[in-house]
Amino acid sequence: MQRQMALDTILIVDGLNYIKGFRYQMYCAAREMKLRVCTVHVVALKEQCREWNLTRQDGHAYEPETYEEPSSMVRWDSPLFTVLWDENAPPMSQIWSALTQGNIKPPNSGTLSVVKAPTDALQALEQTTAAIVSAIIADQTGLGGQQSLSLSTPSGMLRISIMLPTRNITLSQLQRLKRQFVTVHKKAITLGTIEKGTVNWDEKSIADKFVSYLEEHM
Repeated sequence: MQRQMALDTILIVDGLNYIKGFRYQMYCAAREMKLRVCTVHVVALKEQCREWNLTRQDGHAYEPETYEEPSSMVRWDSPLFTVLWDENAPPMSQIWSALTQGNIKPPNSGTLSVVKAPTDALQALEQTTAAIVSAIIADQTGLGGQQSLSLSTPSGMLRISIMLPTRNITLSQLQRLKRQFVTVHKKAITLGTIEKGTVNWDEKSIADKFVSYLEEHM
């Protein structure tokens, strides 16, 4: 893979990158060569993925339970573009901008120790996303547009701004998106990060990321 890396080449890697450690190695290699990176994650139900994997005819089926989902909370998977498997097309303009205009990370200065998320990170993830779902259901008017919502969190009131579509969003739709978001991100709580500094798991950061996810997929 590294032999194909170059400043004038866009390299698409679609093998072994279902393993978190391999994605981190690719990220470090790109940083050493001062290249931009991004991750495109196609989301489908686990049952569908297992069925597709079992019915593959090319002899390259994956081993069960080896897939490690990417997370935008860790830097080696960022920027992360999440695409539902039945969407017509990925956000090509945003991916192109990330690869041609995004920030170039400096090379690692050395091996860094793993920084774990705080002990209450999973609770903050669950409570903050649930509060946003409840606030949208309670306050939506069906008119759409930019809406300002107040959330009651363990640390106090939190205000967010979200762009809602011009239709009512059902509770089941929001809960499905919440489950997808939480599933993608909660592994980073136990895996941690080996980057400098800490991953920001405070309620405001989680809320901002979940709002962006909802605006992209609603």
